[in-house]
Amino acid sequence: MARGELRIYLGAAPGVGKTYAMLEEAHRRAERGADVVVALVETHGRKHTTAMIGDLEVLPRREIGYRGVAFTELDLPAVLARRPEIAVVDELAHTNVPGSAHEKRWQDVRELLDAGISVLTTVNVQHLESLNDVVARITGVEQRETVPDAVVREAEQVELVDMTPEALRRRMAHGNIYQPEKIDAALGNYFRTGNLTALRELALLWLADKVEDQLDRYRADNDIDATWETRERVVVALAGGPEGDTLIRRAARIAARTKGAGLMAVHVTRNDGLAGADPAVLARQRVLVESLGGTYHQVSGADVSRALLEFARGVNATQIVLGASSRGRFAQLLTAGVGMTTTALSGSIDVHLVTHERAGRGRRRERMPAALSRGRRIAGFATTLLGLPLLTAVLATVPDPPLVNDILLFLAAVVGVALVGGLWPGLLAAVAGSLLLNWFFTPPYHRFTIAEGQNLLALSIFVVVAVAVSWVVDTAARTTRQAAQAAAEAQTLAAVAGGVLRGQRPLVALLDRLRETFALQSVALLENGTAVAAVGEPVCADPAGADVTVTADDGLVMLLKGHTLEASDRRIVEAFAAQAAVALRQERLAAEAATAKPLAEANRLRTALLAAVSHDLRTPLASAKASVAGLRSAEVEFDEEDREELLATADESLDRLDRLVANLLDMSRVQSGALGVTRIAVGAEEVVPRALDDLGPEGRVIAVRVPDDLPLLDTDPGLLERVLVNVLANALRYSPPDRPPMVTGSSHGDTVELRIIDHGPGIPEDRWDDVFLPFQRLGDRDNHNGVGLGLALSRGLAEAMGGTLTPEETPGGGLTMILALPAAS
Repeated sequence: MARGELRIYLGAAPGVGKTYAMLEEAHRRAERGADVVVALVETHGRKHTTAMIGDLEVLPRREIGYRGVAFTELDLPAVLARRPEIAVVDELAHTNVPGSAHEKRWQDVRELLDAGISVLTTVNVQHLESLNDVVARITGVEQRETVPDAVVREAEQVELVDMTPEALRRRMAHGNIYQPEKIDAALGNYFRTGNLTALRELALLWLADKVEDQLDRYRADNDIDATWETRERVVVALAGGPEGDTLIRRAARIAARTKGAGLMAVHVTRNDGLAGADPAVLARQRVLVESLGGTYHQVSGADVSRALLEFARGVNATQIVLGASSRGRFAQLLTAGVGMTTTALSGSIDVHLVTHERAGRGRRRERMPAALSRGRRIAGFATTLLGLPLLTAVLATVPDPPLVNDILLFLAAVVGVALVGGLWPGLLAAVAGSLLLNWFFTPPYHRFTIAEGQNLLALSIFVVVAVAVSWVVDTAARTTRQAAQAAAEAQTLAAVAGGVLRGQRPLVALLDRLRETFALQSVALLENGTAVAAVGEPVCADPAGADVTVTADDGLVMLLKGHTLEASDRRIVEAFAAQAAVALRQERLAAEAATAKPLAEANRLRTALLAAVSHDLRTPLASAKASVAGLRSAEVEFDEEDREELLATADESLDRLDRLVANLLDMSRVQSGALGVTRIAVGAEEVVPRALDDLGPEGRVIAVRVPDDLPLLDTDPGLLERVLVNVLANALRYSPPDRPPMVTGSSHGDTVELRIIDHGPGIPEDRWDDVFLPFQRLGDRDNHNGVGLGLALSRGLAEAMGGTLTPEETPGGGLTMILALPAAS
């Protein structure tokens, strides 16, 4: 029996219409003659979804009692007994009521698929297991019902049901998703524009990964090795030399010419475990690749060209960037080299051979280290000098031994010497053994001549075999030693990359790890002669007093004190030095960012203060001056009522001026870092009414929906009241008489949001930044009525309390100001 097919409608958020789209597909299948039944659909009271079921056959649900309450679930046995061709099962991530056949609904769906029944189902991106924690951090809402990604990825078809955040919020405001009493809370919490945008991007990225997986699987199933240029991908091959910087930049320029092209750097290591590239150079080049927006990869292979091409085809690369050969001309005549071999085997992948300073000059050959220790080499020479004469003396006592036996015994002796001492003792034993065999055991005896041709052949084979064995033994010993050294280097570098840079002070941690690794007394990093970091005692501040000096970067020198290092250890130290330069740069960038932020804030507040002095001080001062001047005028006689009105105007204007000056002084203190912000735990339900009272009779029309269980705010009540008065006054100014502003409250993790919602004309999104220009009102035709401190000063006060003030579109028209403040712990 064939397994049924699974089609999933993936929604970026609730309400985008995935259930509606699923039912549309069910109708299309039914119209084409398929046997379709609705096993379970959750309409959530949405009339359009309910109407969409139409004349489709609906199976009754199974009723299950749990803790005295009756629940309805998918009746799995009834669906299996009915055995339709296609079953519609909504909400794949749903958790079944205890007593059901399975714990999760996706397990019910799997049983239907195994029974040969195709299934149409739905799931939201927030229910995917791999994205559950990400969605919780974005929205502040933890989703308890999840479905494993593997279940969704194994579906034959996954269709994204998408909708712009603005359109979804309009649907919400029109009551097409939730009941009216839940709309405001939903718009202020889960259905915020930022949340919906992030969820939409998550859904698109997740589906893009699945599409790419499907493409890779199709290519693998059909044995397609050719590159499909669905997307430009540039692979740059790094050999671990300084020319890699040139190649990386060239590849980045090639990738930049095509929008959306990917850049990948790959280094092929030999699979024999031997170190070939400089780890310090590769570490620096990895940072360079990542700074240019690329990724770094490392693969292993015996044949560099084939390993490189396998990687390129595996990632569906379209172009490969290689450096021109650094070998000498004679070496290039003997073998084709990596560049030419890769070009010949690349097929449809374009290969760029980039010249560089080292091209064609040949590689600098380093002196090969001894394969065996000095003691073993001495033992090998001693065995040759003592063992071969002793073997000769023993064989001389045997009357007329066959020459072949003598040769085999001497060959065994040479092998033994090679095993003990390596190449040179083995070669000495081979030469000495051949001479001894010729002198003592080959006719004519006691002369270095050979009478018979077969004896000459036997001695020649002896020499060749002895030399070959000595060479093999020496090469194996050298390979083993290099592999052990490479493993130690890899382990050290892995520890550096994986553990050191996770600390709060990565540079100091890295230097300390270097000191511990090589048992040094101290390690210091100097920049232009000045120590920028050091660990251990005594600290060396002068290269002349250091045991080892390593250049980390331009102007950066690392000084090691304690003992000298072997040449092989210097490679690892250079890798540490390269990482130290990166860590120093990261620490400085972080420090610069931390320094620049308060300076930018101070500059912004300074601008706001200057604007306040030039704009808002003028209005109350002019009113007070005009009132006092009128009272003092002898040309006009005022009755008692007019005098009282003028005095009241002057008094109100001076009160406004006094409040404004006090606020400006507070902002001056913010600017200098000396604002007296007294943050205490206070409830929003205490501060909001005081702000409404400050607004006078106008404030009584404002609707307040602040939950009683809202967490306490960690803020300054006085400053918070000032911010609310300014923002609410602004909302009152632009709200129509029949739709006054509203204040709502909600909590999101460790943040509490107060939302001031108005239904006025609103502001285009591209003008939102203009709202916070100091003491201006968009669309004003006169400035006779001041705007107090304005939204710019309100935002400054909010940020001084550790919060934010941001605008958002009100669904249906208008502007919502979101005041986010930290919750009290």
